[in-house]
Amino acid sequence: MHRVNDATEELRKRVFEYANTRLNYDPPPLDNTETAENLFQAAGQTITDAGLGSKALDLFANVLAPATISTDHPGYLSFIPCAPTEASKLFDLVVSASGIYGGSWMEGAGAVFAENQVLAWLAKEAGLPETAGGIFVQGGTLGNLSALVAARDHARRQGKTANRWKIACSAEAHSSLKTAAMVMDVELIKVPADEQGKLSAAALRETLSDNTDGLFAIVATGGTTNFGIVDRLDEVAQVAKELGVWFHVDGAYGLAGMLSHYTRPLFKGLEHADSFIVDPHKWLFAPFDACALVYRDPEIGRLAHTQHGEYLDTLTNSGEFNPSDYAINLTRRPRGLPLWFSLATHGVDAYREAVTKNIEIAHYASQQVRMRDYLELVREPELSVVVFERKGWTLEQYEEWSKRLLAENIAFVVPSSHHGRPNARFAIVNPLTSVELIDEILDTME
Repeated sequence: MHRVNDATEELRKRVFEYANTRLNYDPPPLDNTETAENLFQAAGQTITDAGLGSKALDLFANVLAPATISTDHPGYLSFIPCAPTEASKLFDLVVSASGIYGGSWMEGAGAVFAENQVLAWLAKEAGLPETAGGIFVQGGTLGNLSALVAARDHARRQGKTANRWKIACSAEAHSSLKTAAMVMDVELIKVPADEQGKLSAAALRETLSDNTDGLFAIVATGGTTNFGIVDRLDEVAQVAKELGVWFHVDGAYGLAGMLSHYTRPLFKGLEHADSFIVDPHKWLFAPFDACALVYRDPEIGRLAHTQHGEYLDTLTNSGEFNPSDYAINLTRRPRGLPLWFSLATHGVDAYREAVTKNIEIAHYASQQVRMRDYLELVREPELSVVVFERKGWTLEQYEEWSKRLLAENIAFVVPSSHHGRPNARFAIVNPLTSVELIDEILDTME
């Protein structure tokens, strides 16, 4: 595997041509999924003793890529999509081509400096002090887990003890909190949401009235995955303060909403958070995979997460800002750089406009649902998630409709459910999603 020879030069040229082709699609192909059996029949055994040479790229372009749904298609409206800017995708290519390491200041000072500027911007938007900071990790699950590990470590360092450590969150909170509790072997107290789907002070006080022993953190959600609902952050912050526990905000999807004048008031109280997360690959137009974890006091994160080993002494004793000290990781890619480059290129105002446009499209979609007598809105959108029902449809009918939309290259909208009732759900995070596309999708349900 020589670094440069005729074969690698040709491969480099073809890969760049293919990347350029992908970037020039307008829109990108939605494509589809496929069975493992059909893929093996088409692709065969791809890992061989001799190697496939440049045929590997042909295999990907002609067989594997068409069996992979493009999350950046304007019609990809399921789950929480990913709609990276061209600048962020291009710079993701640069990051990979550069072979740089983002775990320590010594090895990646320039990259870490750039990432830290993005984290400082997010902290400022949230209302945290200038001393706040953190790290980009893989995703929201790892971000939430790392924040809560730091919270428990901080409680222990304050001299608190417990027979059983506990975390409180809304019953509507993301599944990653259940995973974090399981990994940490702590109890997860699920607090009922109010009639608007929000975690409130009243519910917290009632649920925790005789269950605060061992409680070390309360987690609020800044935009639930299913409905895009923001908890009553100011109320949750007040209860956390009263109880003397850590206040964490899981804003993996929705925290980007703080950038829009429409929804910024929903995030009142975020400024009191001890930590928060937001995933740029969800609604900040960056590629997979990136989650920003921000601490009010980064030193608490460092004390909890710094790994110690003889070969690491030169780093841990340096006094420099080493990102690997602030989460459950050591080796790390500087995954915040694509977002940094896109922000540096386009400016914050462009991001505010893009988030605002998504919110406007969501409200347009809800209005169109109300205008059609065969549809029913499940809940008014708060951020950019719209949930609605096709009156009279069974789950099987939703699934058939979903498959037809994908097969016709219109959109990717999988069925969801609420309280046992099937429904349809739009998660709108792509600025290229248009009102015309929304109308086209809704018309197919008549």
